[in-house]
Amino acid sequence: MKKLMSGLAVAAALTALAAMCAWGEWVYEGKWGRSGSGNGEFTWVTGVALAPNGIVYVADTKAHRVQYFTLTGSFLGKWGKEGFGNGEFRQPCGLDVAANGYVYVPDLYNLRIQYFTPKGSFLGKWRCNYVRAVDVAPNGNIYAVVDAGMIHYYTPSGSLLGEWGRHGSGNGEFIYPNDVAVAANGNVYVADWGNERIQYFTAEGSFLGKWGSFGTGPGQFNKPAGVDVVSDGTVFVVEALGCRVQYFTPTGSFLGEFGSYGRGNGEFNFPLSLAVTPNQKRIYVCDTSNSRIQYFRWSPPAVSPASFGRVKALFR
Repeated sequence: MKKLMSGLAVAAALTALAAMCAWGEWVYEGKWGRSGSGNGEFTWVTGVALAPNGIVYVADTKAHRVQYFTLTGSFLGKWGKEGFGNGEFRQPCGLDVAANGYVYVPDLYNLRIQYFTPKGSFLGKWRCNYVRAVDVAPNGNIYAVVDAGMIHYYTPSGSLLGEWGRHGSGNGEFIYPNDVAVAANGNVYVADWGNERIQYFTAEGSFLGKWGSFGTGPGQFNKPAGVDVVSDGTVFVVEALGCRVQYFTPTGSFLGEFGSYGRGNGEFNFPLSLAVTPNQKRIYVCDTSNSRIQYFRWSPPAVSPASFGRVKALFR
């Protein structure tokens, strides 16, 4: 009986060790940017998005332009200046890229969304009040955070399809939502900044669920600013004042976190946006008050025979 119990204990310990190591972790890999108006410099970076071909687009908000880079931060190009004309901006912000490479840019104080070719040639625009962020759904529709508490969604050329939300704290209500992300199954996730929570909905806006409250613990938030959802449904959230990234199951169960306040590698100061690569091996974060983009890589679990040996030794 003793040997049987010992064997069960070893098996349980090995299972626990495997579970602890199974998730791996996100580790700092690199960064680029500094305060300024030159190529690769930023004045107030509030949006980052990844194109299917691996190009990284950044909304350099107070410089009224979009810059784009390689995955490791080499400067490739830019467009935009302050103004009211096509291809000009008054504070571009949370942008996104469609499967065909078109770049959709919220033009905050021009009250519109503009869209462009991958190198910045103007394609079209439509009116949208105080739009802070957009996300391109898998079917190509454009979801936008507008005014102080609404979600609109459009065809790729800007025809309004529907809307939901109002100012408040109830289900389906928002206080200054800051970002939106659409999952592969069509569910829509909203970073509800003022309510310190994430809410999620069907593609047409029917309320499905929520999680979060004010705090510093797992699943709590201090100004959730940016949200992204990857193909397996994992939801990533960056907190502006919490200065960290947390990630969750599609229904809000906590999986992990990384980051803290500061200026060092892997630290943040008022981060406002994030984007995860399609292969889920890198995360890019707008480290806004540090005037830079930081990126992190997924470090897979490493369970060695020696690790199992150490656990077995505990039960000899």
